[in-house]
Amino acid sequence: MTSKTDGHERISQEQLDALVGLHNRFLEGRIGGRRAHLENIDLSGLSLKKKKLSQANFTGCIMSDMDLSYADFNQASLYACNLSRSNLYQTTFVRSDLRGARIEDANLEGADLEAADLRVGGVAGGSDYAQPQAVNFRGANLSGAKLVGSMASKADFSDAMMVGANVSNADLQGATLEGADLTNADIDGAKMEGVNISSAILTGIELSSLKKQGIDLSQAITDENVGQSVADLGKPLPQLLKEHKEWLASKGKTGVQLDLTNIDLRSLGTLKMERMTAIKAVKAKFFGMNLYKLELQSALLDGSDFRKCDMEESDLRGSSFKSCNFSHASLKSVNCSSLLLGAGGTSRFSPCDFTESKLRYANLTKGNFKDALFVNADLSQADLTGADLSNADFTGAKLDGANLDDAITTGAKFDRDESRPVFKMREEKEG
Repeated sequence: MTSKTDGHERISQEQLDALVGLHNRFLEGRIGGRRAHLENIDLSGLSLKKKKLSQANFTGCIMSDMDLSYADFNQASLYACNLSRSNLYQTTFVRSDLRGARIEDANLEGADLEAADLRVGGVAGGSDYAQPQAVNFRGANLSGAKLVGSMASKADFSDAMMVGANVSNADLQGATLEGADLTNADIDGAKMEGVNISSAILTGIELSSLKKQGIDLSQAITDENVGQSVADLGKPLPQLLKEHKEWLASKGKTGVQLDLTNIDLRSLGTLKMERMTAIKAVKAKFFGMNLYKLELQSALLDGSDFRKCDMEESDLRGSSFKSCNFSHASLKSVNCSSLLLGAGGTSRFSPCDFTESKLRYANLTKGNFKDALFVNADLSQADLTGADLSNADFTGAKLDGANLDDAITTGAKFDRDESRPVFKMREEKEG
């Protein structure tokens, strides 16, 4: 039984399986075989796991939220398809046509896209593919994926996980790699002129070819220090922490406040369970560090980089994180509630301030964010499941794809944009 939604025919799993069966007969040259031709079909939520679909045509199909793991799309046409959020683990796309495809938030770990065509293509909609659209890999997991020789000019890999990916000899000219993690990736021979590599992670990579192509690496994370190193502090960090704790205990009369401004702390690896209350660390690099149960109350950390940090159960009450980057970080069960400062008639509550910060794809589940400020922050695809957001301010914040299941939003301020499903979900939960 078929139905039509938004211009796409909808078919069942049984019908899809039957078409795959006929396609397999076609591939084997058997009588009665027929090449799969599924133009503009809605297949969302169905499964093609481990299926052989070489040379099949899926032009303009909706293939979101599907299980396509281990499937073989060798030389298949997936022109202008929507593969968002699908499981593409170990899927083969050798020499396939993926022009104009949407593959955001999908899992492509170990996928093979060798010589695939990932250039700008059209937007699905009937037989009209005239509108140009770049392939969208935003937030996708391409760890260990093979893109050797693929044509991916102008593709969007923003915030994608590309650890250990092989993009040698690929055409990435004009592509967006902002915030992408290319740790230990093979980029030998890749064409990357005009690439936006701002905030990209390029550790474990030989950078000479990028420099020859005139790529601006000033905002990227490489193996080189970003700013000053820990060695530039003048004293060992344990000694500085001891002096800082004396400064805290004496209320500033003795000791010295710890100032890690512009320090690249990555070489330390961990500050797990360390007590760093009221430190100053503006534009510091904590990237990838173990900050589990860190005590970081009432600290000034504006502009710092916390991407991929493990901050689970940390105490961050009353700290300022304006314009920080927490993309892909774990803030599970953190305490980011207000902190009471002063005493008597001069006391005041100081909220955690994430104004204009990036928390894309961050794990904020079960965190305490009472009264926190997220004004103009970017929480796209962040997971806030079970978080306490009471009286938090999300004015101007981006919440595209954010998960607020079971979050407490009593008194929270949101922009009243009814087109965003997240707000409809919130209203349903509050009844």
